[in-house]
Amino acid sequence: MKKVITFMALVVLVFQFGNAQETLQKVLDKHNDHSIPYINVEELAKDTNVVLLDSREPKEFKTSHLNNAVLVGYDHFNIKNVTKTVKDKNQKIVVYCSLGIRSETIAKKIKDAGYTNVYNLHGGIFEWSNNEKPLVNSKGKETKKVHTFNKDWSQWLLKGEKIYEE
Repeated sequence: MKKVITFMALVVLVFQFGNAQETLQKVLDKHNDHSIPYINVEELAKDTNVVLLDSREPKEFKTSHLNNAVLVGYDHFNIKNVTKTVKDKNQKIVVYCSLGIRSETIAKKIKDAGYTNVYNLHGGIFEWSNNEKPLVNSKGKETKKVHTFNKDWSQWLLKGEKIYEE
């Protein structure tokens, strides 16, 4: 009986995880036009020569971000902040947000400014966390906390501590 319950629980978890990922892709397809190529978590994790730009808001960035990422924001994005940080227009740039929607908008603006090697992190910081990649807080210390923007989007954060406000 114990084995049957364990098996059923495993099936439910696999089903839920699969549906969340499938739904995430549908959400990205609905909101994005795919004018910026995606980079996946595993590919980014191997790349050491990349500039990471976080297109979330300051309270989200303060909770956690990818190590060495630069906050460029979304609501108050200013391309001058990018041009000051990234002088080489051929430098590989990866823009991310929570899921990959806001980051596509910001990545387009960066590409329109003449940058040629711009990518959008597929699944954003949520997918980074779901793959158990390291995050740091505003003090540079490793954390499992992830600001989920709102409760609706939080369904795609499967691993990590969900934070809604800070």
